[in-house]
Amino acid sequence: MSENIENRVNGIEKGSVSIDAENIMPVIKRWLYSDKDIFIREAVSNGCDAITKYRMLNPGTEEPMEVLVTVDKEKKEIRFDDTGIGMTADEVRRYINQVAFSSAAEFMKQVAKDEQEGSGGIIGHFGLGFYSVFMVSEKVEIESLSCLEGADPVHWVSEDGMHFEMGPGSRTQHGTTIILHVSEEEKEFLDVWRVRGVLNRYCGWMAVPVKLFDANAKPTEREETVEGETDADGKPVTRKVTEEPKPEQINDTNPLWLRKPADCTDEEYKAFYHKVFTDPQDPLFWVHLNVDYPFNLKGILFFPKLPEDFGVREGEIKLFSGQVFVADNIKEIIPEFLMLLRGVIDCPDIPLNVSRSFLQNDGSVKKISGHITKKVADKLTGLFNTARQEYEGYWDDIAPFVRYGCMTDQKFYEQMKPALLYHLTDGGYQTLQEYRDESGQKTEGKVLYTSDAKRQAASVALYTGRGIRVAVLDYPKLDAAFLNFMEYSGGEDAHFVRVDADVSGLTEKEEQEKPEESLDQEKLQSLFRGALGQEELEVSLAAMADEELMAVVTEDEQMRRFREVYAMKGMDGLGGKRSLVLNRRSAAVQRLAAMDPESETAKLLAAQMYDLARMAVSPLEGEEITAFLNRSAKLVARVAEEK
Repeated sequence: MSENIENRVNGIEKGSVSIDAENIMPVIKRWLYSDKDIFIREAVSNGCDAITKYRMLNPGTEEPMEVLVTVDKEKKEIRFDDTGIGMTADEVRRYINQVAFSSAAEFMKQVAKDEQEGSGGIIGHFGLGFYSVFMVSEKVEIESLSCLEGADPVHWVSEDGMHFEMGPGSRTQHGTTIILHVSEEEKEFLDVWRVRGVLNRYCGWMAVPVKLFDANAKPTEREETVEGETDADGKPVTRKVTEEPKPEQINDTNPLWLRKPADCTDEEYKAFYHKVFTDPQDPLFWVHLNVDYPFNLKGILFFPKLPEDFGVREGEIKLFSGQVFVADNIKEIIPEFLMLLRGVIDCPDIPLNVSRSFLQNDGSVKKISGHITKKVADKLTGLFNTARQEYEGYWDDIAPFVRYGCMTDQKFYEQMKPALLYHLTDGGYQTLQEYRDESGQKTEGKVLYTSDAKRQAASVALYTGRGIRVAVLDYPKLDAAFLNFMEYSGGEDAHFVRVDADVSGLTEKEEQEKPEESLDQEKLQSLFRGALGQEELEVSLAAMADEELMAVVTEDEQMRRFREVYAMKGMDGLGGKRSLVLNRRSAAVQRLAAMDPESETAKLLAAQMYDLARMAVSPLEGEEITAFLNRSAKLVARVAEEK
């Protein structure tokens, strides 16, 4: 790539930018950047870089340094002024006309700074980044004056990015001014509110003051009290004061994430969260990342309260490179499950392509991603080990996030395994091992759970009444997958059974059948099948500890899970197959077994007993309710007649 100079006349150079890739400007304008407003970030970044360079050459300088963005709608111009290092004519030739070079990289070689300093301090650069301004401009001018002693100001202008004129400039202070003559098609960028929005998004945390000025703003008048003066009535004297428009500073040059965690208060974390994410609720807690080795990584991850429909919600992780905003939710560096969180990650070591919008898929990115995951797990396990009560207070809100993370990231799961809690129906919390130690012997090693504590309250009560605790797993879009993960991939030899899946824990371990409990199972099965019109219904007998309990309706755990997964996908390919377990110790069951199975009363009682058992699991619906009410009325009438 070289610079073709056509002629030099009266100190004015004319020429074209020679580029190996033919017609590069149309490519830049259409495809280099996904969003046109990115030109504002690039121009401001260049100004910040120029100031960083000047400060490095002049350590301890007290000169006021800033990047000023001026919007002049009447002139159809946007100007970017910086008070940085500036450029000589030779540097303009190199960094502007020879597109392939990066002035930032060249500068770092000149000052012989080490690699870490270079990657951390210089973010933007002239070159292709500068050429993004042509996406919105019909003409671009540069006025620059180098800080080198004896340097002359230079003026550069181009209407297409391919041809230019360069000659003496008019700037008197070191630094650079970029003047964009905005095209009619892109006049939206001449609205101050539009530019302010872009600056807030991309430049709100840059290390150099960034200011915005509306060149067309009118002076304002206000009244002020004249100190020490009163009128004849003793009232304070006021006067009108005219205030000229002033630039407004857009950014905070010292963001919270760059400070040491020990220097930040809870109030500051919460205020930062509310400002950046406009969430009126406080975050539950946060993880402050502060890493200097083996890479430079700063940031704060906030744990918000997740809504029940979190599956359709994506968090907001803002990625920065040296305080310059890059993009939201870049999945190459932010693990998928962390996308449920909100926060900022600032890593100058991130390898970005020329548009800074995507990451290269290399080893350093994976290491950074893995480190972020590890720090989050460290925070959670630290809370579990040192502040168990506080951790339990967060658990209901973070449980979906943690379970999702365990299923999608094996290393995260290995770290979190000892701190995985299960919320119990009695309000307590236990790990899997704690549950096994307390309730596992009574449930043959199974973990009893409910997916709806209110609807399945009767079934839950059967177990809790015997001192068996029941876990609550009530995120239908997540927990079915989580249970399968724990049973088949978690390496815990876990077996989860819903309270309506079988009668584990409800029967006596050593079942000694008494003579009066000897019942004809086949006879009872025939009775129930005929009364219900369900020829496939399986009926079994068990000696349950609670003699008041007549029967339990169960459904195979795995088949029910498959059916629920199908249902969530809008499919109806699997029918539920329920079984009826009768308590042979129930007086009602014993009396039913002694009745004539062909009698009307026996059939009514069998159907009623089945529906009562079903209602302990799920409510009756539609015609089932009508049939239950009509049957109840008949049974009441028969009992009344007998009386």
